[in-house]
Formats: sequence, C-alpha cells, structure tokens
Amino acid sequence: MEAAPVWSVDPRTGNQREQVAVEATAAEVDQVVRAAHAARAALADRTVRAALLRTAADLLDEAGEYVIEAADAETALGPVRLTGELARTTGQLRAFADAVDEGSFLDIRIDHPDAGRTPPLPDLRRWRIPLGVVAVYAASNFPLAFSVPGGDTASALAAGCPVVIKAHPDHPATSELCASVLRRAAQRVGLPEDLIALVHGFDAGVELVRHPLVAAAGFTGSVRGGRALFDAAAARPVPIPFHGELGSLNPVVVTEAAAAERAEAIGAGLAGSMTLGEGQFCTKPGFVLAPAGDVGDRLLKSLTAAVSETEPGVMLDHRMREAFIAGVAERASLDGVETPVTPGAGGEHTVSAGYLTVPAGLLATEGPHDLLLEECFGPVTVVARYESRVEIEAVLARLPGNLTATVHLAGAEAADGTAAELLDSLVPLAGRVLVDGWPTGVAVAPAQYHGGPYPAATSTFTSVGASAIERWLRPVAYQSVPSVLLPPELRDGNPLGLPRLVDGRPEGLES
Repeated sequence: MEAAPVWSVDPRTGNQREQVAVEATAAEVDQVVRAAHAARAALADRTVRAALLRTAADLLDEAGEYVIEAADAETALGPVRLTGELARTTGQLRAFADAVDEGSFLDIRIDHPDAGRTPPLPDLRRWRIPLGVVAVYAASNFPLAFSVPGGDTASALAAGCPVVIKAHPDHPATSELCASVLRRAAQRVGLPEDLIALVHGFDAGVELVRHPLVAAAGFTGSVRGGRALFDAAAARPVPIPFHGELGSLNPVVVTEAAAAERAEAIGAGLAGSMTLGEGQFCTKPGFVLAPAGDVGDRLLKSLTAAVSETEPGVMLDHRMREAFIAGVAERASLDGVETPVTPGAGGEHTVSAGYLTVPAGLLATEGPHDLLLEECFGPVTVVARYESRVEIEAVLARLPGNLTATVHLAGAEAADGTAAELLDSLVPLAGRVLVDGWPTGVAVAPAQYHGGPYPAATSTFTSVGASAIERWLRPVAYQSVPSVLLPPELRDGNPLGLPRLVDGRPEGLES
C-alpha cells in the first residue's frame, strides 16, 4: 500500500492546509509496534515511569503556547477552551504519576500458607502486571485530554505499557507536536523514545488493532468506527481487550415538581450544557423528559430564550457539520416533532443551536421515532414531553446505555419514595448518575467513573480517574514461590512500603 499524505483542514473555512503527515503503511505500523514491544522492559521501574509522566506534563506546559495555537487552528475550539483542556491534560499526567508512586493500583494480596484449612491453603501472592503495547485511538473533540497526551496514553504509561497512538485526522499537526513532547520527555528521563509512537491513517488504525504484539486498545469516537475496531479486536486469533467509548444520549428527567419550582433555571441550565463546545461533548444532554402542561411550557420558554441567544459556531470539521445538519433534518421530519428553535446551518461554515420536541408517548414503543433515541452530535437536544410517570418509565425502558443520566427534583422530593424509584430507574442506564446538575464536565478524581453500558462503552472500566490504569493490567498469582524469586513488591516485610492486603489485613497504609 503506497503512503498517502495527511492534510490539515481548517474547520472555519474547509480549506486544506499544508501536508503535515503521511499515512503509515502496514510495514511502518509493524515497525513501530515491534520497537515499542522491544522497549517495554524499560518501563518496569515505577520511579522512572512516574518521572516520565511528570516530565511530560512539565514539557507540555512549557510548550503550551504552541500546542494551543496548533490545536485551535485545527479544531476552532478557541484558546480559552484549549487552555483549560491543556491544564486538564497535564493534571491527568501528574495524577497518574502520583498513582504510580502510591502503588495501590498493583492490588497486592498475600495469603500465607495454612495447612489446617480445608482445602489446605498454599502460599499465594497476587499482583497486577502490564499487558504490553497499548493502541490508543485519539478523539476528535478533545485534541489534548482524550488524544495523544490524554488519559488513555497517561494511564497506559502509568501501568508500564508502551503506547502506539493513532492520530485523529482532524488534528494531525497537534498530534505530531504532542507526540514529540512525549518522546522528548522519555529521552529526558533516560527511556527509549520507541515507547511512544504515532501513526496516521484509517488503514493504519485497522492494522494497529490487528497487530499480534498489540495487547489492548483504547478508543474514543463514534459508534460505527468504534464497533468496527471492537469487532476486529475480538476477531483476532488472540482477542484483546478493547476499551471503547462510542456514544451517549445522556438522558435528563425533569419532574413536574422540579419544573414548577425552578423551570426558568432548568431551561437556562439545559441550554448552557447542550450548547457547550457546540454540543460536541460526549456528555451533552441529548434527550430530556420534561412535563407537558403549563410548568413544562415555562421550562421551554426559558430554553428557547437561552438557545436563541447562542451565537452560531464552528464544528470540528465539515463532515461532522454535514452529519449534524442532515441528522437534525431527518429527526425534524418525523410526525409529531416540532422545532421551537430550529437547529442546523448557521452560515456557510457554522451551525446554529436548537431543540426538538415530541410527545413522549410516541417513544414508548418501537417505531420510526426511535431515531430520536440516538445521539445527534452537535448543539441539539430532544425534549420529550410526558403526561404521566408511566410514560417516563416506558421511555426510560427503551433507552440504550449512556455515560450519564440526570434527574432534576424539587427540594422536597429527595425524601420522597417516588424520587428514589426514579433514581433507581436511571442507575441501570448509565455510569454516572446526577441529581440537580448537568453532565457536561467530567472531573478527574479517584471516585470518577466515565463509562457505562453499551454503546456508551465496550467494557466496565472507567477512562477517567486513577482507576483507568486498571484497563492495562492483568493479575498474576505466585504459588509457593521462594522469596528470592518473588518480585520485591510481593516479599514479606514489604520492602517497598506498598499498600497490600496480607492475610486479609491492610498493610503499608498510613493511619
């Protein structure tokens, strides 16, 4: 296969920029994967990997002006948004360095022998080891935090896994710049640059997930693209874990009492959340169950006012813009659907925000309106107006898996048994459940969970927070192994001072 050029496209005009990269051939993918695999032993020292992550964060901060300039030119996300995203990215790198130092991700468990048990208990010592080379597929909507230097890369390196990253075609120059920073960080702490590699091109992405030395993959993107790679990962002679984030509707339920209490605030909050970043966040509230009647009308009046004041904006690329316009038009053409504020083309290269309404009863059973229960990427949401609690439950029962699910309650409803039942209806639908908030914005914290039932994700692991490192590890138990042959982490006396569970009791934790 002859290499083809990769061009950067200005999302504001649709014009091609200069050639910034070349699509990798199958031979080139093989070469970088094999080099990464050969270098993996260099990441065995946890102290060195923590230093790599902190150095990468420092170098990204130093190059911040150039990184933000490149990312804005390719995505039109704007310096303010990208400055915040860069801070999130470097914060993630440092947080994973702290996790590496702390060591609880190794999940060390030691059971000493006990011949008096039935059956007898041998000496068992378990911990987690890195899987090997990880393929990372960069996201379109987060050119930093979910791309080359993002959470998948940071967590894989923290686990001790080399990474080969498939750049997203929307920001090839930003990807090259960030990859060069990561490789420079590796060199600065004495690690081989081959531990971090970047490839471009659709075919290269397919070759990557099929490569026999790739041990796992992380993906953030569309259902169609993610499912194709997921299937390829499963179809290999030796299948590998594929941790994909594919799509999410992020339903919101507004109770009648909540709308009566603060309809205007809910409408304005919904508008701000659904239009944030031109509606290109994976946690955008794309579907809302709101009451019919006067209180629902008040909410929609507030939503209309707030959305109408939103200026047209630029999406990440023209392909996404065209898909948004077509998707909105197809949904708006369905019987019973109204457009109080019509979303769609805002200009030659921009889009306008808006929303659709539909009677919730049309969604309670299978039919053409099922299209409204699929994600539409961009600044639009669907408001389904319900007449009863029965309609709420009927629609919720038909929703696919999601990253988030939200309920807005009145102040007195939190102690009401019906509110608890409603919350219980949302928990099976999503990985993160919110009350009286909005799902856009994903805090990087130990308790965070960013995932959910399919198609929100293809596995039960989180891609955000310290436990994201667990995706790239597997457990190994040592039975009756002499101490001299054990890794230091598993030896008696806890020579490295790590958190461990020994004979069922915590060890190595500060009081």
